[in-house]
Amino acid sequence: MSASETKSSRLNLRVAPADEELLRQAAELLDESVSEFLVESARERAERLVADRTAFALDEEQWSAFAEALDRPAEVTPALRELFERPRPE
Repeated sequence: MSASETKSSRLNLRVAPADEELLRQAAELLDESVSEFLVESARERAERLVADRTAFALDEEQWSAFAEALDRPAEVTPALRELFERPRPE
Protein backbone atom coordinates (compact mmCIF):
# COMPACT_ATOMS: atom_id res chain seq x y z
CA MET A 1 0.00 0.00 0.00
CA SER A 2 1.39 3.40 -0.87
CA ALA A 3 1.77 6.05 1.78
CA SER A 4 -0.94 8.11 0.09
CA GLU A 5 -3.57 5.33 0.27
CA THR A 6 -6.18 5.88 2.94
CA LYS A 7 -6.88 2.95 5.21
CA SER A 8 -10.64 2.71 5.16
CA SER A 9 -11.39 -1.00 5.54
CA ARG A 10 -11.51 -2.78 8.85
CA LEU A 11 -10.93 -6.46 9.63
CA ASN A 12 -11.83 -7.97 12.98
CA LEU A 13 -10.38 -11.26 14.12
CA ARG A 14 -10.21 -13.40 17.20
CA VAL A 15 -6.99 -15.03 18.33
CA ALA A 16 -5.94 -17.24 21.19
CA PRO A 17 -4.26 -15.36 24.06
CA ALA A 18 -0.93 -17.07 23.34
CA ASP A 19 -1.11 -15.98 19.69
CA GLU A 20 -1.93 -12.42 20.71
CA GLU A 21 1.09 -12.29 23.00
CA LEU A 22 3.36 -13.69 20.29
CA LEU A 23 2.05 -11.15 17.76
CA ARG A 24 2.56 -8.29 20.22
CA GLN A 25 6.13 -9.43 20.94
CA ALA A 26 6.96 -9.69 17.24
CA ALA A 27 5.47 -6.27 16.48
CA GLU A 28 7.41 -4.75 19.36
CA LEU A 29 10.67 -6.24 18.05
CA LEU A 30 10.08 -4.40 14.78
CA ASP A 31 8.86 -1.24 16.50
CA GLU A 32 5.51 -1.59 14.73
CA SER A 33 1.93 -1.62 15.91
CA VAL A 34 0.24 -5.00 15.97
CA SER A 35 -1.93 -3.82 13.07
CA GLU A 36 1.11 -2.84 11.00
CA PHE A 37 2.76 -6.17 11.78
CA LEU A 38 -0.34 -8.19 10.90
CA VAL A 39 -1.05 -6.32 7.67
CA GLU A 40 2.53 -6.57 6.43
CA SER A 41 2.82 -10.25 7.42
CA ALA A 42 -0.49 -11.11 5.77
CA ARG A 43 0.39 -9.11 2.65
CA GLU A 44 3.73 -10.92 2.27
CA ARG A 45 2.06 -14.33 2.61
CA ALA A 46 -0.78 -13.39 0.24
CA GLU A 47 1.67 -12.10 -2.38
CA ARG A 48 3.66 -15.36 -2.20
CA LEU A 49 0.51 -17.43 -2.48
CA VAL A 50 -0.81 -15.48 -5.47
CA ALA A 51 2.61 -15.53 -7.16
CA ASP A 52 2.78 -19.30 -6.70
CA ARG A 53 -0.49 -19.57 -8.60
CA THR A 54 0.36 -17.13 -11.40
CA ALA A 55 4.07 -17.62 -12.10
CA PHE A 56 6.14 -20.73 -12.58
CA ALA A 57 9.71 -21.61 -13.50
CA LEU A 58 10.74 -24.27 -15.98
CA ASP A 59 14.13 -25.72 -16.79
CA GLU A 60 15.23 -25.81 -20.43
CA GLU A 61 13.75 -29.26 -21.15
CA GLN A 62 10.43 -28.39 -19.51
CA TRP A 63 10.31 -25.05 -21.36
CA SER A 64 10.87 -26.79 -24.70
CA ALA A 65 8.04 -29.25 -24.00
CA PHE A 66 5.77 -26.41 -22.86
CA ALA A 67 6.52 -24.26 -25.93
CA GLU A 68 6.01 -27.28 -28.19
CA ALA A 69 2.61 -27.95 -26.62
CA LEU A 70 1.61 -24.31 -27.11
CA ASP A 71 2.65 -24.40 -30.75
CA ARG A 72 0.63 -27.54 -31.57
CA PRO A 73 -2.78 -26.96 -33.11
CA ALA A 74 -5.65 -27.50 -30.72
CA GLU A 75 -7.29 -30.90 -30.90
CA VAL A 76 -11.01 -30.38 -31.38
CA THR A 77 -12.95 -33.16 -29.74
CA PRO A 78 -16.73 -33.64 -29.82
CA ALA A 79 -16.93 -32.72 -26.12
CA LEU A 80 -14.94 -29.53 -26.68
CA ARG A 81 -17.06 -28.57 -29.68
CA GLU A 82 -20.24 -29.16 -27.65
CA LEU A 83 -18.88 -27.04 -24.81
CA PHE A 84 -18.21 -24.07 -27.08
CA GLU A 85 -21.57 -24.41 -28.82
CA ARG A 86 -23.52 -24.16 -25.55
CA PRO A 87 -25.27 -20.87 -24.85
CA ARG A 88 -23.70 -18.75 -22.15
CA PRO A 89 -25.31 -19.08 -18.73
CA GLU A 90 -27.33 -16.04 -17.74
